[in-house]
Amino acid sequence: MNKKKILWIDDEIDLLKSHFIFLESRGYLIDPCSNGREGISILESKKIDLVLLDENMPGLNGFETLSIIKQKKPNLPVIMVTKNEEEKIIDDAIGSKVSDYLIKPVNPNQILHSLKKILNQTSLISEKTSDQYQKDFKKISLDLLSANSFLDWVQLYKKFIYWKIELMELENNSMLNILENQLKEANLVFGKFVKNNYVNWINSKENKPTLSHNVFKKEIIPHLKNRNPTLLILIDNLRLDQWKIIEPLISRYYNIQEEDLYCSILPTTTQYARNSFFAGLTPNQIKNKFPELWIDEISKGNKNKYEKELLSKQLELLNIKNGFKYFKITNQTDAKRMVINLNELRKNSLNTIVYNFVDILSHAKSEMNIIKELAFEDKGYLSLTFSWFKNSPLFELIRKASELNFQLIITTDHGTINVTSPMEIIGKKETSSNLRYKYGKGLKFPQKKVFEISDPLNFHLPKLSHEDKYVFALENTYFIYPNKFNEYAKHFMNSYQHGGVSLQEMLVPLIKLSPR
Repeated sequence: MNKKKILWIDDEIDLLKSHFIFLESRGYLIDPCSNGREGISILESKKIDLVLLDENMPGLNGFETLSIIKQKKPNLPVIMVTKNEEEKIIDDAIGSKVSDYLIKPVNPNQILHSLKKILNQTSLISEKTSDQYQKDFKKISLDLLSANSFLDWVQLYKKFIYWKIELMELENNSMLNILENQLKEANLVFGKFVKNNYVNWINSKENKPTLSHNVFKKEIIPHLKNRNPTLLILIDNLRLDQWKIIEPLISRYYNIQEEDLYCSILPTTTQYARNSFFAGLTPNQIKNKFPELWIDEISKGNKNKYEKELLSKQLELLNIKNGFKYFKITNQTDAKRMVINLNELRKNSLNTIVYNFVDILSHAKSEMNIIKELAFEDKGYLSLTFSWFKNSPLFELIRKASELNFQLIITTDHGTINVTSPMEIIGKKETSSNLRYKYGKGLKFPQKKVFEISDPLNFHLPKLSHEDKYVFALENTYFIYPNKFNEYAKHFMNSYQHGGVSLQEMLVPLIKLSPR
């Protein structure tokens, strides 16, 4: 292990020899000097890992020296040492981006702790995090074998996402790769669980998870009573891990009241899951009750063009006849206009906003080489999500909503999964085009590797003829036709798709927040 080199600049450097001896016994190399100019000269000629800098020195004082150091080596950590306990001095030190500050007199252990915190923190955290995950690995594996309820799967998935976020911070990806393999195994078991239970969920009135068509009635309407105006923001394709990545930014302006997961219906697509979310009805109920608001799978046209009308129908049924607005944002111009006009929306009890960027991002990954390079796997995909959100009009909208005292609900209609395993399927010309599910007649596929629904009406799904069926991909597979199989399999490999059965697609976040 290479020893860390410390430059110590202090006009009373000769009085610090005992400190040098102690730190050198702990594996650090000390390069002492007595003034700022000499210290800067050393920095220009040697590799230094950290600077200890006295604040009060003749000639160049500590802050003047610090300014030059930051100009020359902006990422070099500096610990400022000062006799002055004035709040302004401490504020100036923090504002000048010092890594730490110590008040004289300092003892060797204080300095050692500060050095470790700055220079060894990454390796110490990595070691501790890896050790903790290894200890939890066996418990997660046992939980996988015993998960027999939707709540069990919710808790298990939350644990997966917790460790995913923790392990992503480490430079070494070995533990993250182990977690991803464990999550893949979990999706195998979860697929069997859904195959055994989904028909009961969609038909039962009790003892079932909250599904897409129940969310408004069970979770959102009760939240509106006796409260300030509410913004409901539905971010298309927002997964739990993506929420966790942007949560720290939002938490500066909002307190989290509840963080739940509900279950997206199948297929996990906008046409089915989101229309059901807004209608409060299953897909086949929408088609039967409001045929003018439903566009069949094989028909041309925008399959979710009637969201506003479906929401209006549901709210009317729930006896909420006014005080709500619906907006769909698909570009920055619309988003910025929403920010400007946000104050006008305070008169409404509920303002529903559909925000489509994450959906655009996930689909762009299969079409744009630059996105493929930036988001080859989940680690890059989440990093890209964070960068987008931090600089987006949506974040600006949320900040302003907090200032205007809006309650906030953030959710989605379904998630996505990174697909890596192509599967051959044969279908007729009118078969649906989605990569994670297929609808049509005459479908041929590996029977044991899919979730097949041959009686759609029993699953509250529309069908056009008695031969029609739905087939859903499990785990991280995606359907490819035999014609040009290798070409299309390669094109969509590692892309983010939705429509099938996986934890990432079906267990989606529902977050209720109040302004700080």
